[in-house]
Amino acid sequence: MAAYKTRLIVAEPLQPDTILRERYRIVELIGQGGMGAVYKAEDLRLEGRWCAIKEVLPEMYGAPEITEEIHEQFYREASVLARLDHPNLPKVSDFFAEGGREYLVMDYIPGADLESLILEKRRAGEFLDERTVLLWADQICDALEYLHSQDPPVLHRDIKPANIKVTPEGRIKLVDFGLVKVLTPDDSRTITVVQGRGTAAYTPLEQYGGETDRTDPRSDIYALGATLYHLLTGVPPADAKERFLHPGSLRPLREINPRVSARTEQAIAWAMAMHPADRPPSVQAFRRALLGTDSLQQDYPMFTLTRTTWQDALYANRWTLTLILALLIIAILMTIFSPSFSVRLVQ
Repeated sequence: MAAYKTRLIVAEPLQPDTILRERYRIVELIGQGGMGAVYKAEDLRLEGRWCAIKEVLPEMYGAPEITEEIHEQFYREASVLARLDHPNLPKVSDFFAEGGREYLVMDYIPGADLESLILEKRRAGEFLDERTVLLWADQICDALEYLHSQDPPVLHRDIKPANIKVTPEGRIKLVDFGLVKVLTPDDSRTITVVQGRGTAAYTPLEQYGGETDRTDPRSDIYALGATLYHLLTGVPPADAKERFLHPGSLRPLREINPRVSARTEQAIAWAMAMHPADRPPSVQAFRRALLGTDSLQQDYPMFTLTRTTWQDALYANRWTLTLILALLIIAILMTIFSPSFSVRLVQ
Protein backbone atom coordinates (compact mmCIF):
# COMPACT_ATOMS: atom_id res chain seq x y z
CA MET A 1 0.00 0.00 0.00
CA ALA A 2 1.37 3.38 -0.93
CA ALA A 3 2.11 5.90 1.80
CA TYR A 4 -0.57 8.59 2.13
CA LYS A 5 -0.74 11.61 4.35
CA THR A 6 -3.66 11.32 6.72
CA ARG A 7 -5.56 13.79 8.82
CA LEU A 8 -7.09 13.10 12.21
CA ILE A 9 -10.87 12.79 12.20
CA VAL A 10 -12.78 12.38 15.43
CA ALA A 11 -15.66 9.94 14.92
CA GLU A 12 -18.58 9.88 17.31
CA PRO A 13 -20.01 6.46 18.19
CA LEU A 14 -23.54 5.58 17.16
CA GLN A 15 -26.20 6.41 19.71
CA PRO A 16 -28.58 3.81 21.23
CA ASP A 17 -31.75 3.27 19.15
CA THR A 18 -29.96 4.20 15.91
CA ILE A 19 -31.34 2.00 13.12
CA LEU A 20 -28.90 0.66 10.53
CA ARG A 21 -30.08 -0.66 7.16
CA GLU A 22 -33.68 -0.43 8.40
CA ARG A 23 -32.99 -3.64 10.29
CA TYR A 24 -30.48 -3.36 13.15
CA ARG A 25 -31.27 -1.28 16.25
CA ILE A 26 -28.19 -0.25 18.21
CA VAL A 27 -28.58 -1.19 21.88
CA GLU A 28 -25.23 -0.28 23.38
CA LEU A 29 -21.56 0.33 22.64
CA ILE A 30 -19.49 -2.76 23.51
CA GLY A 31 -16.04 -1.42 22.66
CA GLN A 32 -14.33 1.35 20.72
CA GLY A 33 -10.92 1.84 19.14
CA GLY A 34 -9.16 4.29 16.87
CA MET A 35 -10.60 2.85 13.67
CA GLY A 36 -14.12 1.90 14.68
CA ALA A 37 -16.35 0.35 17.30
CA VAL A 38 -18.39 -2.73 18.18
CA TYR A 39 -22.06 -2.50 19.15
CA LYS A 40 -24.67 -4.84 20.51
CA ALA A 41 -27.76 -4.61 18.31
CA GLU A 42 -31.23 -6.11 17.95
CA ASP A 43 -32.26 -7.70 14.65
CA LEU A 44 -35.68 -6.18 13.93
CA ARG A 45 -36.52 -8.80 11.30
CA LEU A 46 -35.73 -11.86 13.42
CA GLU A 47 -37.38 -11.45 16.80
CA GLY A 48 -35.17 -12.32 19.75
CA ARG A 49 -31.92 -12.32 17.78
CA TRP A 50 -29.03 -10.21 19.08
CA CYS A 51 -26.08 -9.18 16.93
CA ALA A 52 -22.60 -7.77 17.36
CA ILE A 53 -21.93 -5.12 14.73
CA LYS A 54 -18.34 -4.22 13.91
CA GLU A 55 -17.99 -0.68 12.56
CA VAL A 56 -14.99 0.27 10.41
CA LEU A 57 -14.18 3.89 9.60
CA PRO A 58 -12.22 4.13 6.31
CA GLU A 59 -12.59 7.92 6.33
CA MET A 60 -10.36 8.10 9.41
CA TYR A 61 -7.40 8.04 7.00
CA GLY A 62 -8.59 11.21 5.28
CA ALA A 63 -6.98 10.47 1.89
CA PRO A 64 -9.67 9.53 -0.69
CA GLU A 65 -7.33 7.08 -2.46
CA ILE A 66 -6.69 4.96 0.62
CA THR A 67 -10.32 5.22 1.72
CA GLU A 68 -11.46 3.69 -1.56
CA GLU A 69 -8.84 0.94 -1.30
CA ILE A 70 -9.98 0.06 2.21
CA HIS A 71 -13.62 0.11 1.06
CA GLU A 72 -12.90 -2.38 -1.72
CA GLN A 73 -10.84 -4.66 0.52
CA PHE A 74 -13.53 -4.60 3.21
CA TYR A 75 -16.09 -6.05 0.81
CA ARG A 76 -13.62 -8.60 -0.54
CA GLU A 77 -12.73 -9.86 2.92
CA ALA A 78 -16.24 -9.60 4.39
CA SER A 79 -17.55 -11.86 1.63
CA VAL A 80 -14.99 -14.49 2.68
CA LEU A 81 -15.88 -14.16 6.36
CA ALA A 82 -19.55 -14.63 5.57
CA ARG A 83 -18.75 -18.10 4.20
CA LEU A 84 -16.97 -19.26 7.35
CA ASP A 85 -18.82 -21.68 9.62
CA HIS A 86 -17.11 -23.05 12.75
CA PRO A 87 -18.37 -23.59 16.33
CA ASN A 88 -15.52 -21.52 17.81
CA LEU A 89 -16.12 -18.53 15.53
CA PRO A 90 -19.07 -16.12 15.51
CA LYS A 91 -21.12 -16.44 12.33
CA VAL A 92 -20.94 -13.41 10.04
CA SER A 93 -24.43 -12.86 8.65
CA ASP A 94 -24.31 -9.49 6.87
CA PHE A 95 -22.07 -6.65 5.74
CA PHE A 96 -22.87 -3.26 4.28
CA ALA A 97 -21.90 0.42 4.08
CA GLU A 98 -23.92 3.29 5.45
CA GLY A 99 -23.06 6.93 6.12
CA GLY A 100 -19.51 6.45 4.85
CA ARG A 101 -18.83 3.64 7.32
CA GLU A 102 -18.51 -0.12 6.84
CA TYR A 103 -20.41 -2.60 9.01
CA LEU A 104 -19.89 -6.30 9.67
CA VAL A 105 -22.78 -8.11 11.41
CA MET A 106 -21.97 -11.17 13.51
CA ASP A 107 -23.61 -13.33 16.14
CA TYR A 108 -23.62 -11.71 19.56
CA ILE A 109 -21.63 -13.92 21.93
CA PRO A 110 -22.72 -13.85 25.59
CA GLY A 111 -20.20 -14.50 28.33
CA ALA A 112 -16.95 -13.05 29.65
CA ASP A 113 -13.80 -12.32 27.68
CA LEU A 114 -10.59 -13.92 28.90
CA GLU A 115 -8.99 -10.59 29.79
CA SER A 116 -11.69 -9.97 32.41
CA LEU A 117 -11.08 -13.47 33.84
CA ILE A 118 -7.35 -12.70 34.13
CA LEU A 119 -8.14 -9.50 36.04
CA GLU A 120 -10.48 -11.37 38.42
CA LYS A 121 -7.73 -13.86 39.27
CA ARG A 122 -5.13 -11.12 39.71
CA ARG A 123 -7.37 -9.28 42.16
CA ALA A 124 -7.68 -12.52 44.13
CA GLY A 125 -3.91 -13.10 44.01
CA GLU A 126 -4.38 -16.31 42.02
CA PHE A 127 -3.54 -17.82 38.64
CA LEU A 128 -5.92 -19.37 36.15
CA ASP A 129 -5.85 -23.16 36.31
CA GLU A 130 -3.47 -24.62 33.73
CA ARG A 131 -5.80 -27.42 32.68
CA THR A 132 -8.60 -24.93 32.07
CA VAL A 133 -6.33 -22.71 29.99
CA LEU A 134 -5.17 -25.67 27.91
CA LEU A 135 -8.75 -26.73 27.26
CA TRP A 136 -9.38 -23.20 25.99
CA ALA A 137 -6.19 -23.36 23.90
CA ASP A 138 -7.40 -26.57 22.28
CA GLN A 139 -10.57 -24.87 21.10
CA ILE A 140 -8.66 -21.81 19.83
CA CYS A 141 -6.39 -24.15 17.88
CA ASP A 142 -9.49 -25.70 16.30
CA ALA A 143 -10.64 -22.27 15.11
CA LEU A 144 -7.21 -21.30 13.79
CA GLU A 145 -6.70 -24.59 11.97
CA TYR A 146 -10.04 -24.00 10.28
CA LEU A 147 -9.15 -20.42 9.29
CA HIS A 148 -5.69 -21.34 8.03
CA SER A 149 -7.07 -24.27 6.00
CA GLN A 150 -9.28 -22.00 3.89
CA ASP A 151 -8.39 -21.38 0.26
CA PRO A 152 -6.88 -18.84 0.39
CA PRO A 153 -5.87 -19.00 4.09
CA VAL A 154 -7.48 -16.55 6.49
CA LEU A 155 -5.39 -14.95 9.25
CA HIS A 156 -6.97 -13.41 12.35
CA ARG A 157 -4.01 -11.12 13.23
CA ASP A 158 -5.40 -9.84 16.53
CA ILE A 159 -5.55 -12.82 18.87
CA LYS A 160 -5.49 -11.63 22.48
CA PRO A 161 -7.44 -12.34 25.70
CA ALA A 162 -9.86 -9.47 25.08
CA ASN A 163 -10.82 -11.00 21.72
CA ILE A 164 -11.62 -14.44 23.14
CA LYS A 165 -14.88 -15.08 24.95
CA VAL A 166 -16.06 -18.08 26.93
CA THR A 167 -19.80 -18.69 26.76
CA PRO A 168 -21.92 -19.74 29.76
CA GLU A 169 -21.74 -23.29 28.34
CA GLY A 170 -17.93 -23.19 28.40
CA ARG A 171 -17.37 -22.86 24.65
CA ILE A 172 -14.57 -20.60 23.45
CA LYS A 173 -15.32 -18.05 20.72
CA LEU A 174 -12.56 -16.22 18.86
CA VAL A 175 -14.18 -12.87 18.11
CA ASP A 176 -13.41 -9.51 16.50
CA PHE A 177 -12.44 -9.97 12.87
CA GLY A 178 -11.34 -6.33 12.66
CA LEU A 179 -7.80 -7.14 11.51
CA VAL A 180 -8.54 -10.27 9.52
CA LYS A 181 -6.52 -10.80 6.35
CA VAL A 182 -7.14 -13.07 3.40
CA LEU A 183 -3.80 -14.28 2.04
CA THR A 184 -3.49 -14.39 -1.72
CA PRO A 185 -0.63 -15.89 -3.72
CA ASP A 186 0.26 -12.55 -5.33
CA ASP A 187 0.15 -10.50 -2.10
CA SER A 188 1.21 -12.17 1.12
CA ARG A 189 2.48 -8.84 2.45
CA THR A 190 -0.82 -8.47 4.29
CA ILE A 191 -2.66 -5.18 4.13
CA THR A 192 -5.70 -5.42 6.33
CA VAL A 193 -9.09 -3.85 6.07
CA VAL A 194 -8.05 -1.21 8.61
CA GLN A 195 -4.25 -1.50 8.19
CA GLY A 196 -4.27 -2.76 11.76
CA ARG A 197 -1.18 -4.16 13.40
CA GLY A 198 -2.69 -5.87 16.37
CA THR A 199 -2.01 -5.20 20.03
CA ALA A 200 1.67 -4.75 20.92
CA ALA A 201 2.04 -7.46 23.60
CA TYR A 202 0.65 -10.14 21.25
CA THR A 203 1.97 -8.91 17.89
CA PRO A 204 5.00 -10.54 16.21
CA LEU A 205 7.70 -8.30 14.83
CA GLU A 206 6.83 -9.05 11.20
CA GLN A 207 3.33 -7.63 11.70
CA TYR A 208 4.50 -4.13 12.57
CA GLY A 209 4.52 -3.12 8.91
CA GLY A 210 7.01 -2.23 6.24
CA GLU A 211 7.36 -2.99 2.56
CA THR A 212 9.27 -6.23 3.05
CA ASP A 213 7.38 -7.61 6.04
CA ARG A 214 5.19 -10.67 5.48
CA THR A 215 2.72 -12.38 7.76
CA ASP A 216 1.49 -15.94 7.54
CA PRO A 217 -0.13 -18.52 9.90
CA ARG A 218 2.97 -18.41 12.12
CA SER A 219 2.05 -14.81 12.99
CA ASP A 220 -1.21 -16.07 14.53
CA ILE A 221 0.77 -18.77 16.35
CA TYR A 222 2.94 -16.09 17.97
CA ALA A 223 -0.16 -14.19 19.10
CA LEU A 224 -1.70 -17.38 20.51
CA GLY A 225 1.50 -18.15 22.42
CA ALA A 226 1.58 -14.61 23.84
CA THR A 227 -2.09 -14.92 24.82
CA LEU A 228 -1.46 -18.20 26.67
CA TYR A 229 1.54 -16.63 28.40
CA HIS A 230 -0.74 -13.84 29.68
CA LEU A 231 -3.44 -16.28 30.76
CA LEU A 232 -1.03 -18.42 32.77
CA THR A 233 1.06 -15.64 34.34
CA GLY A 234 -1.53 -12.91 34.79
CA VAL A 235 0.76 -10.37 33.11
CA PRO A 236 1.13 -9.55 29.40
CA PRO A 237 4.46 -10.56 27.84
CA ALA A 238 7.12 -8.07 26.81
CA ASP A 239 6.27 -6.97 23.28
CA ALA A 240 8.33 -8.01 20.26
CA LYS A 241 10.02 -4.62 19.81
CA GLU A 242 11.11 -4.60 23.44
CA ARG A 243 12.42 -8.16 23.09
CA PHE A 244 14.30 -7.21 19.92
CA LEU A 245 15.95 -4.20 21.56
CA HIS A 246 16.53 -5.91 24.92
CA PRO A 247 17.04 -9.68 24.56
CA GLY A 248 16.05 -11.48 27.74
CA SER A 249 13.28 -9.02 28.59
CA LEU A 250 10.67 -11.81 28.31
CA ARG A 251 10.56 -13.46 31.75
CA PRO A 252 10.37 -17.27 31.68
CA LEU A 253 6.79 -18.33 32.24
CA ARG A 254 7.55 -20.67 35.16
CA GLU A 255 9.57 -17.98 36.89
CA ILE A 256 6.26 -16.16 37.35
CA ASN A 257 4.00 -19.19 37.81
CA PRO A 258 6.05 -22.24 38.88
CA ARG A 259 2.95 -24.46 38.91
CA VAL A 260 2.80 -24.47 35.12
CA SER A 261 4.25 -27.63 33.55
CA ALA A 262 7.61 -27.57 31.81
CA ARG A 263 5.96 -28.88 28.65
CA THR A 264 3.53 -25.95 28.50
CA GLU A 265 6.31 -23.41 29.10
CA GLN A 266 8.47 -24.90 26.34
CA ALA A 267 5.63 -25.02 23.79
CA ILE A 268 4.67 -21.39 24.46
CA ALA A 269 8.31 -20.27 24.21
CA TRP A 270 8.51 -22.05 20.83
CA ALA A 271 5.37 -20.27 19.60
CA MET A 272 6.80 -16.91 20.71
CA ALA A 273 10.12 -17.24 18.89
CA MET A 274 11.10 -13.91 17.39
CA HIS A 275 11.75 -15.20 13.86
CA PRO A 276 8.86 -16.99 12.10
CA ALA A 277 11.19 -19.78 10.93
CA ASP A 278 11.89 -20.65 14.57
CA ARG A 279 8.18 -21.10 15.44
CA PRO A 280 5.96 -24.15 14.95
CA PRO A 281 5.26 -24.51 11.22
CA SER A 282 1.53 -24.94 11.79
CA VAL A 283 -1.15 -24.72 14.47
CA GLN A 284 -1.35 -28.51 14.45
CA ALA A 285 2.37 -28.77 15.27
CA PHE A 286 1.96 -26.25 18.09
CA ARG A 287 -1.03 -28.15 19.48
CA ARG A 288 0.96 -31.38 19.58
CA ALA A 289 3.83 -29.64 21.38
CA LEU A 290 1.45 -28.02 23.86
CA LEU A 291 -0.93 -30.91 24.55
CA GLY A 292 0.86 -34.05 23.41
CA THR A 293 -2.10 -34.92 21.19
CA ASP A 294 -3.99 -33.61 18.18
CA SER A 295 -7.04 -32.77 20.28
CA LEU A 296 -7.39 -32.44 24.02
CA GLN A 297 -11.16 -32.75 23.74
CA GLN A 298 -10.88 -36.17 22.11
CA ASP A 299 -8.05 -37.54 24.21
CA TYR A 300 -8.11 -35.98 27.67
CA PRO A 301 -6.82 -39.08 29.59
CA MET A 302 -3.75 -39.22 27.33
CA PHE A 303 -3.19 -35.52 27.88
CA THR A 304 -3.05 -35.86 31.65
CA LEU A 305 -0.40 -38.55 31.35
CA THR A 306 1.80 -37.04 28.68
CA ARG A 307 1.87 -33.39 29.60
CA THR A 308 2.80 -33.75 33.30
CA THR A 309 6.45 -34.37 34.10
CA TRP A 310 7.40 -36.16 37.30
CA GLN A 311 8.71 -32.90 38.73
CA ASP A 312 5.31 -31.25 38.24
CA ALA A 313 3.55 -34.22 39.81
CA LEU A 314 5.79 -33.99 42.88
CA TYR A 315 5.15 -30.26 43.17
CA ALA A 316 1.40 -30.64 42.83
CA ASN A 317 1.29 -33.28 45.59
CA ARG A 318 3.98 -31.86 47.84
CA TRP A 319 1.72 -31.45 50.92
CA THR A 320 0.39 -34.99 50.67
CA LEU A 321 3.91 -36.33 50.30
CA THR A 322 5.07 -34.26 53.29
CA LEU A 323 2.29 -35.70 55.45
CA ILE A 324 3.10 -39.25 54.36
CA LEU A 325 6.79 -38.69 55.13
CA ALA A 326 5.96 -37.28 58.59
CA LEU A 327 3.74 -40.28 59.40
CA LEU A 328 6.49 -42.61 58.20
CA ILE A 329 9.03 -40.95 60.50
CA ILE A 330 6.64 -41.19 63.48
CA ALA A 331 6.06 -44.88 62.75
CA ILE A 332 9.80 -45.54 62.61
CA LEU A 333 10.38 -43.70 65.90
CA MET A 334 7.59 -45.64 67.59
CA THR A 335 9.07 -48.89 66.32
CA ILE A 336 12.51 -47.99 67.70
CA PHE A 337 11.42 -46.79 71.15
CA SER A 338 8.38 -48.98 71.83
CA PRO A 339 10.35 -52.04 73.23
CA SER A 340 12.11 -50.02 75.95
CA PHE A 341 8.79 -48.32 76.80
CA SER A 342 7.18 -51.77 77.24
CA VAL A 343 10.02 -52.96 79.50
CA ARG A 344 9.54 -49.98 81.83
CA LEU A 345 5.84 -50.78 82.10
CA VAL A 346 6.61 -54.41 83.13
CA GLN A 347 9.07 -53.31 85.79
